[in-house]
Amino acid sequence: MPSLKEFRNRIASVKSTQKITKAMQMVAAAKLKRAQSSAEAARPYAERMSRVIANLASAVSGESAPALLRGTGRNQVHLLVVMTSERGLCGGFNTQIVRLARERINELERAGKTVKILAVGKKGRDQLKRLHESKIIKYVDLSGFRSLGADAALIVGDEVRALYEAGQFDVASLFFSRFRSVMNQTPTALQLIPARAPEGVNPPDLKGAVYEYEPNEEEILEALLPRYLNGQILQALLENQAGFYGAQMSAMDSATRNAGDLIRKLTLRYNRQRQANITKELIEIISGAEAL
Repeated sequence: MPSLKEFRNRIASVKSTQKITKAMQMVAAAKLKRAQSSAEAARPYAERMSRVIANLASAVSGESAPALLRGTGRNQVHLLVVMTSERGLCGGFNTQIVRLARERINELERAGKTVKILAVGKKGRDQLKRLHESKIIKYVDLSGFRSLGADAALIVGDEVRALYEAGQFDVASLFFSRFRSVMNQTPTALQLIPARAPEGVNPPDLKGAVYEYEPNEEEILEALLPRYLNGQILQALLENQAGFYGAQMSAMDSATRNAGDLIRKLTLRYNRQRQANITKELIEIISGAEAL
């Protein structure tokens, strides 16, 4: 049985941990509001850009299409851009994204495809290294950014395009977590190259109108597709950031409540032990007095 001093030390240690988790919960809650606002504000732009690309792409086909739209014509080498956070203490947030990526890796390998990984975020890289270290060809460290935005998206986009221009892959897919609510973040896979509109996004209804583009569709797409690629990556970064703070807030709330439960249990055991020691001392005193 631990001594009273050991009980007091354990209770003090758990209380210190509880203060830390409570502070982290409050910080995550404050940052979540700003991150959620950024993610929600970027969604209309990403959706409208997807509709524009879908409309332009419907009028372009074959060799005249830009490289980012037509692809290489092959489907053998796949690049998975796995986007996770740089920090932990966020429950299963990163694990869910990595699990989806692993399922895709297993599916592609069963089909005889070659898989390469571009890891964005330390936690995802560390988890993927356990089984797929040889497949990780690049790691993008975004820990130096205080807030993820267009600059971070440009870095990731440049890496993806550089690998594509070097002939490193045929198809690129982006893995991230779409923010739904504090308690719900949905792991999502999105194809980046060849560029195509996400599922559920249709070209705008022109109501019979015919647009003539100046310059032509091919030149417009050539200019828009890199921006579209960066826009999709930026949207994923913002969704991930909001999801991370939501998951961290939820995880720290659970940790704070668990610490409170543990403090109550330890305090109860401490009081029982203290009462037992007092009773034992009284019995010794009474027995000694009777012996005299």
